[in-house]
Formats: sequence, structure tokens, C-alpha cells
Amino acid sequence: MRLHLLALLAGGPAHGYELRQALEKLLGPAYPLPNIGQIYVTLGRLEQAGLIEGRHVSQSDRPDKRIYEITDAGREAVDIWYESPSEALRVRDEFFMKLALAHRAGRPDQIGLINRHRRHCLNVLRSLSKGERPDPGDDHRIAELLIEGATLHLQADLDWLERCQEELE
Repeated sequence: MRLHLLALLAGGPAHGYELRQALEKLLGPAYPLPNIGQIYVTLGRLEQAGLIEGRHVSQSDRPDKRIYEITDAGREAVDIWYESPSEALRVRDEFFMKLALAHRAGRPDQIGLINRHRRHCLNVLRSLSKGERPDPGDDHRIAELLIEGATLHLQADLDWLERCQEELE
């Protein structure tokens, strides 16, 4: 979440609630948002690391708020993040490791493991397909792409689970 918040702050100063609202608007209801406490803890750590600077702003009708602004070091971290390839390999996937280690751990029912994971994937797929859709607007396309990407990954996982079952039976 550190780099996500830094990327948002690269667009301009904001306080914690504004950052959470920006994530919610951009990513839509399908993306699990961090709670506000996580955001403020992360902002504190980013400030300690010198990647952002915070300042108090007085408000007459509300408690003071803290506005955060990205530093040059923070911009450099965001630039490095954007230039670095994202990890695409899923060989360290938790389910893959469960399947690979099941027999050695005395859990020989690999088919049962596959079936439980298949049910989980199908439930997530169902929730995505009938879930709440993002509000129309400039950012709704990103949220729709997120849902589409998650759906395609789940479908690929289901195909792979089928392949695993065929191989292990």
C-alpha cells in the first residue's frame, strides 16, 4: 500500500480520508480497500522514511487535519516502481504450494484440496459477476478493468485446477 499512496500523492497533497476516497473511486467496490487506520499508519511510516511530509491544517468547524505531500525521494520511489516490472509469475502462489506439499505433509487428498479451491474460485467469480458496479465517471473504466482482470485470472485458475485434477486422478 506504500507505493499506492505515494502514487496518489504524486498527483497532489491530500489527507488520509481523501486518499481512501480516491482509491475507492478509482478501483470500485470489487477491490478490498484498506481501513483508514492502515492508511494513517502507512502515512506515518512514509513520513518517517522521508518519502512524504505532513503539515497540520486548522479547520474552524472540525478538528485539525494533517495534509501530506510527496517529497523528491517519494517521487523517485514512485518512478522506480513504475519502471520496475510487476511480478507476473505465480509459482509462489499459496494454493500451488499447498498442492505441491500436500502429500509430504500427510495430506494425500489432493483432489479434495483442488475441489475446495475450485469452490472458492467459483464463489469469488460469482460475487464479481453479480457484485456492485462502479459509479459511471472518468475512473469507472479502471474499476471495470480490475473486475475483468480478476475474472480472467479466476477463469484461468479454474482451467488449471481442471488440468491438475486430470493429471492427479
